[in-house]
Amino acid sequence: MTSQYATFGLAPAMRAGGVLSKGAYQIHRDFLDFIVDGRPLLSRLADLDAVSPLAADLGPTIFTAQVRGLLLETEAPLPAGRRVLYGCPECVGLECGVVTAVIERDGPDVVWRDFAWQTDDTPDIYPDLGPYRFHGGQYRAELERLLALEAPAGRRVLLVGQRAAFLAKLAAALRTIGIGAEISRDAAAAHADELRGYGVVAFGRTVGPEERAAVRDAFAAAGSDAVFVAESTPIVPLLVARIEQALDRSPQEQRRLAGLRAEGGEAVLEVVARCGVRLPPPPPRLDRLGRPRTHDLFDGRLEPGIHRIPLDARVVRGDAFVVARTSSTVLVAPVGC
Repeated sequence: MTSQYATFGLAPAMRAGGVLSKGAYQIHRDFLDFIVDGRPLLSRLADLDAVSPLAADLGPTIFTAQVRGLLLETEAPLPAGRRVLYGCPECVGLECGVVTAVIERDGPDVVWRDFAWQTDDTPDIYPDLGPYRFHGGQYRAELERLLALEAPAGRRVLLVGQRAAFLAKLAAALRTIGIGAEISRDAAAAHADELRGYGVVAFGRTVGPEERAAVRDAFAAAGSDAVFVAESTPIVPLLVARIEQALDRSPQEQRRLAGLRAEGGEAVLEVVARCGVRLPPPPPRLDRLGRPRTHDLFDGRLEPGIHRIPLDARVVRGDAFVVARTSSTVLVAPVGC
């Protein structure tokens, strides 16, 4: 067993949701990831699409129970003292596969060892992951800090505008993937406590400069850190992707996909750690009948570095956007003319 110490921490993370092709949806999940020696533990697991047990949508009772489990105050739920560190974002069921580890005390220290992938009671050990030894005091302080706070709440989105039918569709899509959304035309008059509950404010195209300024001022006076998004093209999947990008509060230095831009007929991606990247069929613009055009671009793994993906010539023309997705990040960039 290792005698060297690793540092332990927690940081906000996100499993990106979205409106996918053919009417499919992917659920959005906010959670806290484990930071070991300054690096997210999830990033060491081959771009696994998973969330930790410290998810924002669990409710206070279950969230507290998960924290107490990591503090070893409750019995391990799996044989041989194994505890779940990551599970399926959609169902968190064992049958979909979970990442587990033996978590135990060793004197004053806490050790995570024998990391494994499980779909039943038999673990399939990861040979190159861990073990990690943590100073017990630092480990407990980081987790006990969560018990002194309210359970984290999922970020909500405020939609401001007059186009009721479109905003209703956008709100329904956001709620379907697990993001709370409300529609308002009187946001500037709302109570400060209510405004602080929103992570993103999306303005419809009919909202004028004066009303936008009033809403921004109200949020600033409330001490809110909300991000403001302006509707550019009335296409629901595109607006959902832009809102997902705005909701991402994970530290920039811990993201695998760091940048996206479109230039010279190419999508330019900045990758800082090997990961699976998908440029889904983006809704770049509307055709003459008002229907969104979509084009498959790329789906594969990319190594660290700058990568250039050719864009379809039809995507390059007009008021177009390109969307890049990993399991934890969504980036949107305008293509332009």
